[in-house]
Amino acid sequence: MKNSPKIVCFGEILWDIFPNKKVIGGAPLNVALRLHSQGHSVGIISRIGDDENGTKALNYLKSEAFLLNDIQKDDTLKTGEVLVSLNEKGTASYEITKPVAWDAIEFSSLAKKLVKNAEIFIFGSLVCRGKVSRDTLLNLLKLSKFSVFDVNLRSPFYSIDLILQLAKESQFVKMNDEELQEIASNLHCPFSELKESAAWFMEKMNLKGICITLGEKGAFILYGDNFYSHNGFKIIVKDTVGAGDSFLATLIGELFFHKTAPQQALARACAVGSLVASKSGANCKLTENEIKEMLLETKN
Repeated sequence: MKNSPKIVCFGEILWDIFPNKKVIGGAPLNVALRLHSQGHSVGIISRIGDDENGTKALNYLKSEAFLLNDIQKDDTLKTGEVLVSLNEKGTASYEITKPVAWDAIEFSSLAKKLVKNAEIFIFGSLVCRGKVSRDTLLNLLKLSKFSVFDVNLRSPFYSIDLILQLAKESQFVKMNDEELQEIASNLHCPFSELKESAAWFMEKMNLKGICITLGEKGAFILYGDNFYSHNGFKIIVKDTVGAGDSFLATLIGELFFHKTAPQQALARACAVGSLVASKSGANCKLTENEIKEMLLETKN
Protein backbone atom coordinates (compact mmCIF):
# COMPACT_ATOMS: atom_id res chain seq x y z
CA MET A 1 0.00 0.00 0.00
CA LYS A 2 1.50 3.30 -1.11
CA ASN A 3 2.61 5.62 1.74
CA SER A 4 1.42 3.07 4.31
CA PRO A 5 2.95 4.05 7.68
CA LYS A 6 4.98 1.59 9.76
CA ILE A 7 3.28 2.81 12.94
CA VAL A 8 -0.46 3.43 13.18
CA CYS A 9 -2.15 5.14 16.13
CA PHE A 10 -5.87 4.86 16.79
CA GLY A 11 -8.12 7.21 18.73
CA GLU A 12 -8.96 10.76 19.55
CA ILE A 13 -8.02 13.94 17.73
CA LEU A 14 -9.26 16.89 19.78
CA TRP A 15 -8.51 20.38 20.99
CA ASP A 16 -7.25 20.96 24.52
CA ILE A 17 -8.93 24.13 25.81
CA PHE A 18 -6.78 25.93 28.39
CA PRO A 19 -7.92 29.11 30.17
CA ASN A 20 -5.77 31.21 27.82
CA LYS A 21 -5.30 29.12 24.66
CA LYS A 22 -6.45 26.19 22.51
CA VAL A 23 -3.98 23.53 21.33
CA ILE A 24 -4.36 20.36 19.29
CA GLY A 25 -4.20 17.13 21.28
CA GLY A 26 -5.58 13.74 22.13
CA ALA A 27 -3.23 11.06 23.48
CA PRO A 28 -3.01 8.98 20.26
CA LEU A 29 -2.35 12.09 18.18
CA ASN A 30 0.25 13.34 20.66
CA VAL A 31 2.04 9.98 20.39
CA ALA A 32 1.82 10.08 16.60
CA LEU A 33 3.08 13.66 16.33
CA ARG A 34 6.05 12.97 18.61
CA LEU A 35 6.96 9.86 16.60
CA HIS A 36 6.61 11.92 13.41
CA SER A 37 8.90 14.62 14.81
CA GLN A 38 11.46 11.89 15.53
CA GLY A 39 11.47 10.80 11.88
CA HIS A 40 9.22 7.75 12.07
CA SER A 41 6.66 6.72 9.45
CA VAL A 42 3.41 7.15 11.36
CA GLY A 43 -0.29 7.75 10.72
CA ILE A 44 -3.50 7.92 12.72
CA ILE A 45 -7.00 6.48 12.36
CA SER A 46 -9.43 8.99 13.85
CA ARG A 47 -12.52 11.09 13.16
CA ILE A 48 -13.17 14.83 13.25
CA GLY A 49 -16.25 16.96 12.73
CA ASP A 50 -17.08 18.90 9.59
CA ASP A 51 -16.54 22.13 11.50
CA GLU A 52 -14.02 24.90 12.19
CA ASN A 53 -12.10 22.82 14.76
CA GLY A 54 -11.88 19.94 12.28
CA THR A 55 -10.56 22.21 9.54
CA LYS A 56 -8.01 23.71 11.92
CA ALA A 57 -6.86 20.24 12.97
CA LEU A 58 -6.32 19.17 9.36
CA ASN A 59 -4.51 22.42 8.55
CA TYR A 60 -2.21 21.92 11.53
CA LEU A 61 -1.38 18.35 10.49
CA LYS A 62 -0.74 19.45 6.91
CA SER A 63 1.61 22.15 8.16
CA GLU A 64 3.56 19.43 10.01
CA ALA A 65 3.70 17.26 6.84
CA PHE A 66 1.84 14.54 8.74
CA LEU A 67 0.31 11.62 6.81
CA LEU A 68 -3.47 12.09 6.57
CA ASN A 69 -4.31 8.45 5.89
CA ASP A 70 -7.63 7.73 7.59
CA ILE A 71 -8.89 10.81 9.37
CA GLN A 72 -12.62 10.44 8.83
CA LYS A 73 -15.05 13.35 8.74
CA ASP A 74 -18.42 13.37 10.54
CA ASP A 75 -21.23 15.64 9.35
CA THR A 76 -23.26 15.44 12.57
CA LEU A 77 -20.82 15.09 15.50
CA LYS A 78 -18.41 17.88 16.40
CA THR A 79 -14.63 17.69 16.64
CA GLY A 80 -13.64 16.78 20.19
CA GLU A 81 -12.73 19.31 22.85
CA VAL A 82 -11.29 18.87 26.35
CA LEU A 83 -11.33 21.52 29.06
CA VAL A 84 -7.93 21.41 30.75
CA SER A 85 -7.25 22.65 34.29
CA LEU A 86 -3.76 22.89 35.78
CA ASN A 87 -3.05 22.87 39.52
CA GLU A 88 -0.18 24.77 41.17
CA LYS A 89 2.21 21.90 40.30
CA GLY A 90 1.25 21.94 36.62
CA THR A 91 -0.61 18.63 36.87
CA ALA A 92 -3.54 18.53 34.47
CA SER A 93 -7.13 17.45 35.02
CA TYR A 94 -9.61 17.09 32.18
CA GLU A 95 -13.28 17.59 31.39
CA ILE A 96 -13.96 15.62 28.21
CA THR A 97 -16.99 16.52 26.06
CA LYS A 98 -19.29 13.79 24.74
CA PRO A 99 -20.45 12.68 22.21
CA VAL A 100 -17.97 13.90 19.59
CA ALA A 101 -16.63 12.68 16.26
CA TRP A 102 -13.90 10.43 17.67
CA ASP A 103 -16.60 8.42 19.47
CA ALA A 104 -17.74 7.20 16.05
CA ILE A 105 -14.59 6.04 14.20
CA GLU A 106 -15.77 3.62 11.53
CA PHE A 107 -14.26 0.27 10.57
CA SER A 108 -13.24 1.25 7.04
CA SER A 109 -11.42 -0.78 4.40
CA LEU A 110 -8.62 1.80 4.58
CA ALA A 111 -8.29 1.38 8.34
CA LYS A 112 -8.04 -2.39 7.87
CA LYS A 113 -5.26 -2.00 5.28
CA LEU A 114 -3.34 0.47 7.42
CA VAL A 115 -3.33 -1.81 10.47
CA LYS A 116 -2.51 -4.93 8.43
CA ASN A 117 0.49 -3.19 6.86
CA ALA A 118 1.77 -1.52 10.02
CA GLU A 119 4.53 -3.01 12.15
CA ILE A 120 3.08 -1.48 15.34
CA PHE A 121 -0.47 -0.45 16.27
CA ILE A 122 -0.82 1.97 19.23
CA PHE A 123 -4.10 2.72 21.00
CA GLY A 124 -5.55 3.85 24.33
CA SER A 125 -8.63 2.93 26.33
CA LEU A 126 -10.41 6.31 26.32
CA VAL A 127 -11.57 5.87 22.72
CA CYS A 128 -13.65 2.89 23.85
CA ARG A 129 -16.22 5.11 25.60
CA GLY A 130 -18.17 5.22 22.28
CA LYS A 131 -19.58 1.89 21.02
CA VAL A 132 -18.75 2.55 17.36
CA SER A 133 -15.11 3.37 18.06
CA ARG A 134 -14.84 0.51 20.57
CA ASP A 135 -16.14 -2.05 18.08
CA THR A 136 -13.82 -0.67 15.39
CA LEU A 137 -10.83 -0.96 17.71
CA LEU A 138 -11.65 -4.54 18.71
CA ASN A 139 -11.90 -5.51 15.03
CA LEU A 140 -8.62 -3.77 14.16
CA LEU A 141 -6.80 -5.47 17.03
CA LYS A 142 -7.47 -8.81 15.32
CA LEU A 143 -5.47 -7.58 12.31
CA SER A 144 -2.53 -6.09 14.20
CA LYS A 145 0.95 -7.65 14.15
CA PHE A 146 2.07 -5.95 17.38
CA SER A 147 -0.28 -3.88 19.56
CA VAL A 148 0.79 -1.31 22.16
CA PHE A 149 -1.90 -0.47 24.72
CA ASP A 150 -1.63 2.89 26.51
CA VAL A 151 -3.94 2.51 29.51
CA ASN A 152 -5.84 5.70 30.26
CA LEU A 153 -8.25 5.34 33.19
CA ARG A 154 -10.45 8.40 32.79
CA SER A 155 -13.51 8.00 35.03
CA PRO A 156 -16.28 7.19 34.13
CA PHE A 157 -15.12 6.05 30.69
CA TYR A 158 -13.76 2.59 31.47
CA SER A 159 -14.36 -0.72 33.17
CA ILE A 160 -11.81 -3.22 34.46
CA ASP A 161 -13.32 -5.88 32.18
CA LEU A 162 -12.66 -3.68 29.16
CA ILE A 163 -9.08 -2.99 30.27
CA LEU A 164 -8.46 -6.73 30.57
CA GLN A 165 -10.00 -7.41 27.18
CA LEU A 166 -7.73 -4.80 25.55
CA ALA A 167 -4.63 -6.00 27.42
CA LYS A 168 -5.20 -9.59 26.31
CA GLU A 169 -5.25 -8.39 22.67
CA SER A 170 -1.94 -6.53 23.14
CA GLN A 171 1.74 -7.38 23.24
CA PHE A 172 3.01 -4.33 25.18
CA VAL A 173 1.18 -2.27 27.81
CA LYS A 174 2.04 1.12 29.34
CA MET A 175 0.29 2.54 32.41
CA ASN A 176 1.13 4.71 35.40
CA ASP A 177 1.64 3.47 38.97
CA GLU A 178 -1.84 4.51 40.13
CA GLU A 179 -3.47 2.70 37.22
CA LEU A 180 -1.47 -0.44 37.96
CA GLN A 181 -2.51 -0.33 41.62
CA GLU A 182 -6.19 0.07 40.72
CA ILE A 183 -6.13 -2.74 38.17
CA ALA A 184 -4.11 -5.05 40.44
CA SER A 185 -6.49 -4.39 43.33
CA ASN A 186 -9.53 -5.20 41.19
CA LEU A 187 -7.89 -8.43 40.05
CA HIS A 188 -6.96 -9.36 43.65
CA CYS A 189 -3.27 -9.40 42.79
CA PRO A 190 -1.38 -11.15 45.64
CA PHE A 191 1.47 -8.60 45.52
CA SER A 192 1.69 -5.04 46.85
CA GLU A 193 5.03 -3.97 45.34
CA LEU A 194 4.77 -2.29 41.92
CA LYS A 195 7.45 -4.42 40.26
CA GLU A 196 5.89 -7.67 41.44
CA SER A 197 2.38 -6.49 40.51
CA ALA A 198 3.58 -5.52 37.03
CA ALA A 199 5.30 -8.88 36.53
CA TRP A 200 2.16 -10.68 37.73
CA PHE A 201 -0.05 -8.69 35.33
CA MET A 202 2.39 -9.22 32.46
CA GLU A 203 2.31 -12.99 32.95
CA LYS A 204 -1.46 -13.07 33.44
CA MET A 205 -2.05 -11.14 30.20
CA ASN A 206 0.72 -13.01 28.32
CA LEU A 207 2.50 -9.75 27.39
CA LYS A 208 5.93 -9.37 25.81
CA GLY A 209 6.55 -6.21 27.84
CA ILE A 210 5.06 -3.72 30.28
CA CYS A 211 6.04 -0.16 31.22
CA ILE A 212 5.03 1.59 34.43
CA THR A 213 5.53 5.35 34.70
CA LEU A 214 6.13 6.85 38.13
CA GLY A 215 5.67 10.58 37.55
CA GLU A 216 8.67 12.58 38.75
CA LYS A 217 10.29 9.34 39.97
CA GLY A 218 10.81 8.03 36.42
CA ALA A 219 9.64 4.68 35.08
CA PHE A 220 10.46 1.00 34.77
CA ILE A 221 9.95 -1.65 32.14
CA LEU A 222 9.73 -5.40 32.22
CA TYR A 223 10.74 -6.67 28.80
CA GLY A 224 11.18 -10.35 28.22
CA ASP A 225 12.73 -11.68 31.40
CA ASN A 226 14.56 -8.47 32.29
CA PHE A 227 13.85 -5.42 34.47
CA TYR A 228 15.01 -1.89 33.65
CA SER A 229 14.40 1.29 35.65
CA HIS A 230 15.20 4.99 35.51
CA ASN A 231 14.83 7.49 38.34
CA GLY A 232 13.68 10.37 36.14
CA PHE A 233 15.01 13.92 35.83
CA LYS A 234 14.57 16.92 38.09
CA ILE A 235 12.71 19.68 36.22
CA ILE A 236 10.43 22.60 36.88
CA VAL A 237 7.04 21.48 35.56
CA LYS A 238 5.22 23.88 33.24
CA ASP A 239 2.38 21.46 32.47
CA THR A 240 2.12 17.67 32.32
CA VAL A 241 -0.18 17.57 29.25
CA GLY A 242 1.22 15.09 26.73
CA ALA A 243 4.39 14.27 28.70
CA GLY A 244 3.40 10.61 29.03
CA ASP A 245 2.49 10.48 25.33
CA SER A 246 5.92 11.78 24.31
CA PHE A 247 7.51 9.31 26.73
CA LEU A 248 5.64 6.41 25.10
CA ALA A 249 6.40 7.58 21.55
CA THR A 250 10.10 7.79 22.32
CA LEU A 251 10.18 4.42 24.08
CA ILE A 252 8.43 2.64 21.20
CA GLY A 253 10.59 4.32 18.56
CA GLU A 254 13.81 3.48 20.37
CA LEU A 255 12.93 -0.08 21.40
CA PHE A 256 11.31 -1.36 18.24
CA PHE A 257 12.73 0.71 15.39
CA HIS A 258 16.17 1.96 16.44
CA LYS A 259 16.72 -1.31 18.36
CA THR A 260 18.21 0.69 21.23
CA ALA A 261 19.14 -1.28 24.35
CA PRO A 262 16.16 -1.13 26.77
CA GLN A 263 18.01 0.79 29.49
CA GLN A 264 19.12 3.50 27.05
CA ALA A 265 15.66 3.57 25.42
CA LEU A 266 14.05 4.09 28.82
CA ALA A 267 16.49 6.89 29.73
CA ARG A 268 15.80 8.73 26.49
CA ALA A 269 12.03 8.31 26.92
CA CYS A 270 12.27 9.76 30.44
CA ALA A 271 14.34 12.68 29.13
CA VAL A 272 11.85 13.50 26.37
CA GLY A 273 8.86 13.18 28.72
CA SER A 274 10.54 15.46 31.25
CA LEU A 275 11.39 18.07 28.63
CA VAL A 276 7.78 18.12 27.43
CA ALA A 277 6.57 18.60 31.02
CA SER A 278 9.01 21.51 31.40
CA LYS A 279 7.40 23.29 28.43
CA SER A 280 3.90 24.39 27.53
CA GLY A 281 1.70 22.05 25.49
CA ALA A 282 1.83 18.41 24.46
CA ASN A 283 3.40 19.01 21.07
CA CYS A 284 6.11 21.51 21.98
CA LYS A 285 9.27 21.43 19.86
CA LEU A 286 12.36 19.69 21.23
CA THR A 287 15.92 19.73 19.91
CA GLU A 288 18.41 16.88 19.93
CA ASN A 289 20.80 19.07 21.93
CA GLU A 290 18.17 19.54 24.67
CA ILE A 291 17.70 15.78 24.91
CA LYS A 292 21.45 15.10 25.01
CA GLU A 293 21.98 17.73 27.71
CA MET A 294 19.18 16.20 29.78
CA LEU A 295 20.70 12.72 29.42
CA LEU A 296 24.10 14.00 30.52
CA GLU A 297 22.61 15.80 33.50
CA THR A 298 21.63 12.71 35.48
CA LYS A 299 23.21 9.30 35.16
CA ASN A 300 21.47 6.36 36.75
